[in-house]
Amino acid sequence: MASKIPKHVAIVLDGNRRFGRKFGLQPWKGHEYGLKKLEELFDWCQELGINELTLYTFSTENFNRTKKEVDYLFSLFKNEVEKMREKREGIFKDKIRFNFIGRLHMFDKEMRQLMAKIMEKTKNNTKFTVNFAMAYGSRQEITDSVRKIVKGIKSGKIKEKDITEQLITKNLYLQSEPDMWIRPGCEKRLSNFLLWQSSYSELFFMDKLWPEFTKDDLIECINEFGRRERRFGK
Repeated sequence: MASKIPKHVAIVLDGNRRFGRKFGLQPWKGHEYGLKKLEELFDWCQELGINELTLYTFSTENFNRTKKEVDYLFSLFKNEVEKMREKREGIFKDKIRFNFIGRLHMFDKEMRQLMAKIMEKTKNNTKFTVNFAMAYGSRQEITDSVRKIVKGIKSGKIKEKDITEQLITKNLYLQSEPDMWIRPGCEKRLSNFLLWQSSYSELFFMDKLWPEFTKDDLIECINEFGRRERRFGK
């Protein structure tokens, strides 16, 4: 294991539907396997010393999928939340703080209330943070940041000279920056995920689907991360 451990890791959860097709299932059934993989991932990250994890869970474009698939995805999420509330088991463990980032207003009232309850319930957990990017798109995130700044200018709270990279970052959904950015799923695209925050992230693309991702894959990425020299343009 490399001595250089990334503190913040971002992962695109890609390939669930293709995993379902691969085993002759309805495509959206692959999301069940992807969700189960998260339980393992959270344990791996904490064991390896990673402090923060940001997951590309549901993009703004995903709302264009069939209603049947979208409803199925939301039911999986709601069932996991109920498991947390009733049994305090599953992926929502007491030691983890959960955040949801994105245009959350795009979800129905029940979903928004569930996300709010989870964030409130786990807000004092400091050992490990998981950010779920839901109804998320990086261009939309930057656009919303600019809109907040424009409102501040109109109200007189912000001057033109105050507009800096730091101010834009402060108004993003997510202020922290991933050291390592991973995409399973056999694709080599950024897909509108953390474009601002990942300016200096180390990128990894994997030729396997997200439900097939293993602890050894994560360790291999971390070892490669440790071998890379991060110069940040210097």
